[in-house]
Amino acid sequence: MCGIAGIFSYSASAPAIDRGELRSIRDHMQARGPDGFGEWFSGNERLALGHRRLSIIDLSDRASQPMPSDDGRFVISFNGEIYNYRQLRAGLQSRGREFRTESDTEVLLQMYAEKGAAMLPELRGMFAFAIWDNVENTLFLARDAFGIKPLYIADDGRSLRFASQVKALLQGNVDRTPEPAGHVGFFLWGSVPEPYTLYKNIRALPPGHSMLIGEKGSEAPVAFCRISDVLAQASQTAVCGDRQTALRQISSAIHDSVLTHLVSDVPVGVFLSAGIDSSLIAASAVTRGANSYTLTLGFKEFAGTADDEVPLAEEIARNLGAWHHTMMTSRQDFEDEREKLMAAMDQPSIDGVNTWFVARAAAQMNIKVALSGLGGDELFASYPSFRQIPKMMKFGQYFNRVPKFGKAVRQLLSPMISKITSPKYAGLIEYCDSFGGAYLLRRSLYAPWELSQHMDPDFAKAGLLELQTRTMLDATTSNIQKDRLAVSALEMNWYMRNQLLRDADWAGMAQSIEIRVPLLDLDLLRATAPWFSVYPDISKAEIAAVAVPQLPGSVVNRPKTGFSVPVREWIKPKGHAIEQRGLRGWAQFVHQRFAEGTL
Repeated sequence: MCGIAGIFSYSASAPAIDRGELRSIRDHMQARGPDGFGEWFSGNERLALGHRRLSIIDLSDRASQPMPSDDGRFVISFNGEIYNYRQLRAGLQSRGREFRTESDTEVLLQMYAEKGAAMLPELRGMFAFAIWDNVENTLFLARDAFGIKPLYIADDGRSLRFASQVKALLQGNVDRTPEPAGHVGFFLWGSVPEPYTLYKNIRALPPGHSMLIGEKGSEAPVAFCRISDVLAQASQTAVCGDRQTALRQISSAIHDSVLTHLVSDVPVGVFLSAGIDSSLIAASAVTRGANSYTLTLGFKEFAGTADDEVPLAEEIARNLGAWHHTMMTSRQDFEDEREKLMAAMDQPSIDGVNTWFVARAAAQMNIKVALSGLGGDELFASYPSFRQIPKMMKFGQYFNRVPKFGKAVRQLLSPMISKITSPKYAGLIEYCDSFGGAYLLRRSLYAPWELSQHMDPDFAKAGLLELQTRTMLDATTSNIQKDRLAVSALEMNWYMRNQLLRDADWAGMAQSIEIRVPLLDLDLLRATAPWFSVYPDISKAEIAAVAVPQLPGSVVNRPKTGFSVPVREWIKPKGHAIEQRGLRGWAQFVHQRFAEGTL
C-alpha cells in the first residue's frame, strides 16, 4: 500500500516538468508511505513519477519505487497488492523471464512487458498503478475492478497529473474551479460519487478501467471488468446443486479469498466486531495459521448497552485463541482528534470515524496490515435495502402508469411530510418505479428536490443535470435479472465504492495502515453470485455455520444491527452556527469546511 503520483507533459506546448511540483504532490501523501520515497524523471523532462512506500511485500530496498524494468524500457509506480503475484511470477519464469526482487511490483512490470493491457484480467488484488513506456512514450494507468484503490487525474489539455489523493493533486498546478456535480453529489449521498470530485478538472479513473496517454493526449478509459457485468452474467448462469452444495462451495470460496489475502511479509491483523463478516474472516484466518491479531473498537457511551460490541468480540477472540486488543474511545477522543481526522479526509464524507479510530489502534500495536469485513453486507445481502427496495418497487408499480402522478403527489405532500419525518418519503410514489429510483430514495441523505434549499438553485440544477443520477443508477442494474443481485450491484457500485471503500482508504492510510477486504474479490464474487441467483434467500448465518462452525451461536444467530457509532451524539460541533443535528448537520459542517478551503 502506497501513494503514487506523476506528471506527463504530453503536449509540445506544455512546460517541462517542475520537479518541485512532483515532490509537493508526492510528499503530501507521506502517511501513505512512511517507509520510503522515490522519484523518476524521463530524459526529456516530460514525464515524472513519484512514490511513497509502505513496505508490505519484499521489504528490501530492491523493491523500492518507481521501479524500472531491467532493460529500462518500462517504469512503474504502484499502489496496492497483487495477491496472486507468486503464481503469476512462476508463469513468467516458466517462459524464461528473470527476476531481481521478490515483489509483486516487478511482476506487474514483467506482465506488462509481455502482455500490455491484456494482463489486467489476470490480476487478483487491489491496485492503482502507472507504467511509463520509454519506447512508445506512453503512460498507462489502471485501477482495480471494485475501486478499492483510488486514482485521480487532472488533465488540462497539455499536461496530465495523477495521484492517489485529491488533496495531493491540489498541491500541484491544477484548476480548482468547483464542480457542481461533486458538491450536489455529496449532499445527495453523504459522499462524492465517482468519477466526480469537488473540482471540475479532477476526476477518478473509473474502477475496472485502464487508460493510455500519449503525445496526442488521453485516450478514453477502457473497461476490463465491471462489477455490474459480473453480476449480470451470474444472474444468467445456470448452476446445479442443492442448498448444501451451494453453502459448501460458497464457504470454500470465502476460505480461498481469506487465505489469498494473508500474503504478506509483515504480520496481518483482523478488525473484529461482533458481526458475522469480521468474525468469519477472523476464524478463517486463524484456522489457516495466520498471525492471530484481532482488534475491536469500543465506545464508552455504549458500555453496558445493546450497542456494545466489545464483550461479544472479546468472547470470539478468546474462542479463536487470538491475541486481542480492545480500544475504547469516547466523545472526548473524537473532539481531540476531529481536526486531524478531517484534515486526513481526502473528500468530504459523513462517515469514516470508526475506521479512523480502529486504524489508530492497529498503528499503536505496530500492525501495518489488517483484514476488514467490508463488503460482506453487499455480498451476503444483509442490508435492509435488500428487503425494502423490492417492496418499494411493488408499491410504486400501482401508480407509475399515470404520467407525472408521483411528482404531483410529492409536491403536494412534501411540506406536510417534512414536519413529521424525512422529506424523502414524499417521493415514494414518484421514485419507486425502478431499482435505481427506489435505491436513491432509500440511500440518499437529501432528496434531489431539497437541494435548492441548501445551495444556490442554479448550482444545484447544474449539478443534477451533470450527474444524471437516476439514469446512472438504472444503468447499474441493466441486464441483472435477479432482485438480490440487482441490489448488490447498486450497493457495491454506489454506497460501498463511494463511501465505505473511500473512507477505509483515507482513514487507514492516515494511520499508515493497509486495509484489505477479502470479501471483495473477483474470484469470490464469480464463485458465489450464481448460487445467490439460484438461492436468493441464503443468509450469512447459514454460510457462517458451514464455513466456520467454531463460531459461537451468539454470533451466528445475532440479528443484523449494523456497526454503531455514537455519531449523532458527537458530531454537532460545539459553538458552531449549524443547528441541525445528526448526519445532515455533520454533512453541512464538513461541506462548509471543504468549501472554505480550511481542510
